[in-house]
Amino acid sequence: MTPLAEKIVNLIRQSGPLRISDYFALCLADPDHGYYQTREPFGQAGDFVTAPEISQLFGEMIGVFLVQAWHAQGSPANVRIVEIGPGRGTLMSDALRVIAKLAPELYSSATIHMVETSERLRNAQRQTLVRMKQRVNWHDAFEEVPSGFTLLVANELFDAIPIRQFVKTPQGFMERLVGLDDSGALAFGLGPGAFDTSLLPIDEANVRDGEVFEISPARTAIMQAVAAKLVRDGGTALTIDYGHLTSGFGDTLQAVFQHEYDPPLQRPGEADLTSHVDFQALAETAKAAGAHVHRPITQGDFLVGLGIVERAGALGTGRDRLTQATISDAVNRLAGEGEGRMGALFKVLAISGKPARIAPFDPQTA
Repeated sequence: MTPLAEKIVNLIRQSGPLRISDYFALCLADPDHGYYQTREPFGQAGDFVTAPEISQLFGEMIGVFLVQAWHAQGSPANVRIVEIGPGRGTLMSDALRVIAKLAPELYSSATIHMVETSERLRNAQRQTLVRMKQRVNWHDAFEEVPSGFTLLVANELFDAIPIRQFVKTPQGFMERLVGLDDSGALAFGLGPGAFDTSLLPIDEANVRDGEVFEISPARTAIMQAVAAKLVRDGGTALTIDYGHLTSGFGDTLQAVFQHEYDPPLQRPGEADLTSHVDFQALAETAKAAGAHVHRPITQGDFLVGLGIVERAGALGTGRDRLTQATISDAVNRLAGEGEGRMGALFKVLAISGKPARIAPFDPQTA
């Protein structure tokens, strides 16, 4: 039993079963034993590899997009370039390098803001961005970012935001909880809990027993805050994550340990805990807040539309065959479809404070 598991077991014994959202939050953010507070999750030595760590091409395409978003909205001054959940800072570093080349005025005048609660990860970001660390501002919360036209990126942020789960039973929906089995080990169970059933994609009467429906009030709150800032100050926010474009049913809670899937209750605090992102719910939240919602697309379409294939060709020109093969493999992992590839599994949502046409998104609203 991990140290955090012991802590959670004692908490359940004292106060009763936990919502999935509370268990989720403890696993990732417990100040003493939380995953992001104590472990190095990124890279081959960690538990998973994110897109920016696969190739510089990913961050470069983000930089291209941010420049296009800036131009599409009149190239305003007083710009805030923001990343929420910036990992080791790799994406921001690669994006800024491209911004400096394509839009020197934007690069030299914008302020850079990293929303990060982990001091350990902040130190890693300072190392990655050492050449510009004097320009970078760190914040504990998005609300601390100063007013001004905002270009925001959130890559694999929402999948790490806690969810609640509800299971359809003959008596109606009940909330999925984490409690203890007869041996005192962590186990899933059901208990009373309510949610707005108007959020269901179909009428409640037509939902089959056993179906799991997930909601995330915390994700909604973050998207509301981002959309409100864009409506107030102008700008565009880009969200990239794995998930589904339309709301549906299913248990998507999962843990990853050393690059392999792990039972979610197996090793709290030592495995990454995530769930799939409901992009329809995020888009509807942004729209309700008054933002312009660009039609969500797959990561593959996003990267190809921004020119990743052409950039990869230029990057490989004059290089040896092994380097060219490495670059080609990275493009396939980032934009391709199939096992081990991110192109179809990951989705991309962009929202703007006002209507704007920004490639490669469809100009129609979602």
